[in-house]
Amino acid sequence: MLTAAGLEGLGGIRHGFFTRTGGVSEGAFASLNCGYSSGDAALRVEANRARALDRLGLAAASLCTVRQVHGANVVVAREPQPKRPTVEADALVTDRPGIALGVLSADCAPVLLADPDAGVVGAAHAGWRGARAGVIEATVQAMVELGAAPERIHAAIGPCIAQASYEVGPELLCEFTTDDPACADLFEPVAGSDRLRFDLKGYVLSRLARADIAMRAALSDDTHADEARFFSARRTRQRGGERFGLLLSAIALVE
Repeated sequence: MLTAAGLEGLGGIRHGFFTRTGGVSEGAFASLNCGYSSGDAALRVEANRARALDRLGLAAASLCTVRQVHGANVVVAREPQPKRPTVEADALVTDRPGIALGVLSADCAPVLLADPDAGVVGAAHAGWRGARAGVIEATVQAMVELGAAPERIHAAIGPCIAQASYEVGPELLCEFTTDDPACADLFEPVAGSDRLRFDLKGYVLSRLARADIAMRAALSDDTHADEARFFSARRTRQRGGERFGLLLSAIALVE
């Protein structure tokens, strides 16, 4: 389990970005696969989630996740929902202690947020589609509606695909610079081709800045490059595979 310096030590907050190690799953899902949608056996996913929550010092039944769809919808979590999620969204917020907000990823950016003074936390799943659709700003706004203030919110981006590993086509550059010409700085040309490398972490950081979050940072880990510690959708597909595990990132208020 990894933690972010900006969230570590905040009173009443527990968080963790989990790696793929320490679980019970096998094969493509080895070993701490926490995603029901992966195709892994549900009982193994359930056991893996329980192990992860135990690392946070929380009960397995405290977890709340959503069915992620690469959009910008946010759920206000009022009670845990530890089983297979049915609600479609890509972020959760809560002001209730004892609920662990969880998002799943395998290259996309998991973002954990906390305003310890207001007692409000949030978790967002931000691939480029969701981030471009506004999932970060929507999460911050939902936290504000629960009493948080942007200037007090600490935000951390967990392990995701790094720019060195994220090759994309020129059409993505076109889409992003149509939104904002400054986004051109997030694309690095690949020598000898029209391909580019996209800085997802940098883009999510810029969306946090747009939401007035000054206390923001990103872990340096690259899910694509570090096979021993992380699942990666892109790495799996580049090798002709279809199934891969999902990493859990979680944050909770505790009394």
